[in-house]
Amino acid sequence: MKEKKITLQLAKALSEGIRIHAEELGMKVVVAVCNSQGRIITVDVMDDAFLVSYDVATKKAYTAVAVKMSTSALGEATKEGGALEGFHSDELIFFGGGEPLKIDGEIVGGLGVSGGTVDEDERLGKFGVKLFEALIREFNNI
Repeated sequence: MKEKKITLQLAKALSEGIRIHAEELGMKVVVAVCNSQGRIITVDVMDDAFLVSYDVATKKAYTAVAVKMSTSALGEATKEGGALEGFHSDELIFFGGGEPLKIDGEIVGGLGVSGGTVDEDERLGKFGVKLFEALIREFNNI
């Protein structure tokens, strides 16, 4: 059985697909993909994306791997009454747009999208997860 991991080719295909979808929506975003250790594989920076979006997208990808959940789920967990109430870290992002990427339930990487509103970034992140699932079948990477 092939090792479960995100290759550079797969990461680039994912990033490109998200970028194309963002263009269709009229958005200018940064898309970051990291491996299971949180190391960035690729970053796609659209023309005229906010400068801060680079840092935010890479941190969202890292966060999704580091805490093994979406950045929006982490944000909910840290709110008052949440399981992680009061938790804070300057290295992590606590709002939507970061998603763990899985193959057969195993986290193999993270995705970070930044440049729109929190809701827009979150929708693009969820789109990216669905695209990733389609791509791993296409690439026969499982």
